[in-house]
Amino acid sequence: MKKTFRHKGLQVFFETGSKSNIQPKHASKLKRQLVRLDLAKSPSDMNVPGWKLHQLSTRHWSIWVNGNWRMTFVFDGENATLVDYQDFH
Repeated sequence: MKKTFRHKGLQVFFETGSKSNIQPKHASKLKRQLVRLDLAKSPSDMNVPGWKLHQLSTRHWSIWVNGNWRMTFVFDGENATLVDYQDFH
């Protein structure tokens, strides 16, 4: 699956496991979420209990990481794009 990242720290974490630019306490959950996103073919594949999948706009989706932190993404066909890691206040 083709994946593009908006959050470069999340991209580095996905590619190398480096936690230097993410919240270290989120690492284990983010890893599970990124693995699932890598295998996903549609947003509904991310509808895991406790992840609170919800649609932000026509193509933009969000899942809960912890507290105010969310991972957001867009599906372009079967590809996750614009994957981001954000602190929503």
